[in-house]
Amino acid sequence: MFFTIPTLLTWTRIVAIPLIVGVFYLPWEADLRNLIATVMFVVFAATDWADGYLARKLNQTSAFGAFLDPVADKFLVCASLLVLVHLSRADVFVALIIIGREIAISALREWMAQIGALRSVAVHMLGKLKTVVQMVAIPFLLFDGMLLGVIDTALWGTVLIWVAAVLTVWSMVYYLQRALPEIRAKAR
Repeated sequence: MFFTIPTLLTWTRIVAIPLIVGVFYLPWEADLRNLIATVMFVVFAATDWADGYLARKLNQTSAFGAFLDPVADKFLVCASLLVLVHLSRADVFVALIIIGREIAISALREWMAQIGALRSVAVHMLGKLKTVVQMVAIPFLLFDGMLLGVIDTALWGTVLIWVAAVLTVWSMVYYLQRALPEIRAKAR
C-alpha cells in the first residue's frame, strides 16, 4: 500500500515543503511570492482531506498511510511556521509551543501504543479545532496582505495563530490528562 492514490497524495504534502520554502527565495515581487506560497499551502493542505476520503472510498486504507498522514501534516505545519518565523510574521514563542506540542503528543501516542493504551489519547475534537485554526492562520500569514480588499490577513493570521497556540496547550493538557492514569499504572 506504499503507492496508492491516497498515499501518493500524502507524500505530496512532504514534497511540498521545499517548494513552499523555495518560493521565498525566488527573485519575484514579495506579493507574488506570498500569493504562490499561500495557494500552494492551501492546495497541499487540502490533500489531507482528499487522501483520507479517497482511502476510505477506494478501500485503500493502510497502516503505512495511517502513520504517514499525521507525519506529513506535522512536517507541513512545522516547516511553514519556521518560514513565518524567519519572515517575522509569527512569533518564535508560538512556533515553539506548536512544534513542541506536536513532538510531545507524537511521542506520547507512540508510547501509549507500545503499552496498548492508544485509545486513551485518540484524536479529540479539541485537537481537530486546533488544526483547523492553524490551517486558516498559516495561509493568512503566508499571504500577508489585504484579501479581497477587506481582510487584513496579517492581523487575522496573527490573532488566529495565537488562538491556535492556546488551543495547542489546551489540547496537550487534555491528552496528558487522558494518558495520566495509564502512565501511573505502568509506572508501578
